[in-house]
Amino acid sequence: MKTLDDLQGKVALVTGSTEGLGLRIAENLARRGARVVLNGRNTTKGAHAVDELQRATGSEVASFVAGDCADHDAATQVAQRAAQGGAIDILVSCGATGAVRPMPFAEMSGREIFDSFNSRFFARINPVHAALPYLRQRGGAVVLMGTDAARHPTPGESMVGAFGAGVILLTKALAREFARWNIRVNGLALTITSETASYSRVFSEQTFQTRLFEKALGKFPSGRPPNATEVANVATFLATDDSAQVTGQTISVNGGLSFGGW
Repeated sequence: MKTLDDLQGKVALVTGSTEGLGLRIAENLARRGARVVLNGRNTTKGAHAVDELQRATGSEVASFVAGDCADHDAATQVAQRAAQGGAIDILVSCGATGAVRPMPFAEMSGREIFDSFNSRFFARINPVHAALPYLRQRGGAVVLMGTDAARHPTPGESMVGAFGAGVILLTKALAREFARWNIRVNGLALTITSETASYSRVFSEQTFQTRLFEKALGKFPSGRPPNATEVANVATFLATDDSAQVTGQTISVNGGLSFGGW
């Protein structure tokens, strides 16, 4: 059973965590005693996020390391600074704003296809590779954020789904490889999530993506999509010993919008 200090002495790196879902996950981990390292590309947002987290938790266990984890060298530096010469116990690979919004495949240029996939996929996997030397020191947990578009083909989300499918397979493969070091690897497959910057951005303009998501909003059995806090609670479960015997799994947090998949 979890306690308020069961993560004392643990180090948690949460990439893409200056706002929204990543910040909510970081807050959960900090409340349980972890030393949390936030990450993002914008230092001003990073400073605000640290202040917000410290106010929310009443502690000073958070710090910020700037870096674009879509770049492997930058991700390596982020992991090095997060570890501070020691270990990393928890990695949550979050964030990764797509360079190209969802749109029909036939309307995409070759460059948009390339950028759409790479901007999401490498920002997700680079932190894992970069943090692995520090995770191996005493074992731990990795949580990868993905998308339900990987499990349920959606017109306009072909490249988003391809990225997500890659993450699901990677989760399974790395769980097998990393078991020798007592590192668990799991993932979340997400749908529209409120209380996030991407949610606000999508519905502040009129694009193909907006129309796509407006249709989905009316299909949630509960009448609304999951919010960032609800998703963060599931991610926290996977990041801690609450899920000590769970590895290689991807949990859909979609409010019952869809079922099945792989």
